[in-house]
Amino acid sequence: MRLYTDEILNAVCLHYADRRGVSPTDVEVQLSWEEQYGFTAEVWVKGRSQYILEANIIEAIEQYVYKQYKRRVFRSDIQLDADEEFWADIAD
Repeated sequence: MRLYTDEILNAVCLHYADRRGVSPTDVEVQLSWEEQYGFTAEVWVKGRSQYILEANIIEAIEQYVYKQYKRRVFRSDIQLDADEEFWADIAD
């Protein structure tokens, strides 16, 4: 299974909306990859900014796959990658 940028963004938005008790429309996410830090994202919740690390993104994907696809996956099954687009490969 592979999730592309839009679904990864949705996963993070839904996860942080749930954690903060706000609507998903109150959450904005920008994904990035840097040599020094790996995969990160900047998350804005009602205008307040927070940077999250790869582990947080993977946690959001794990929850998203469970809720949207009714599939239980573990963090070790999720591998993030990017070239011109971001994607997450999820082991079967």
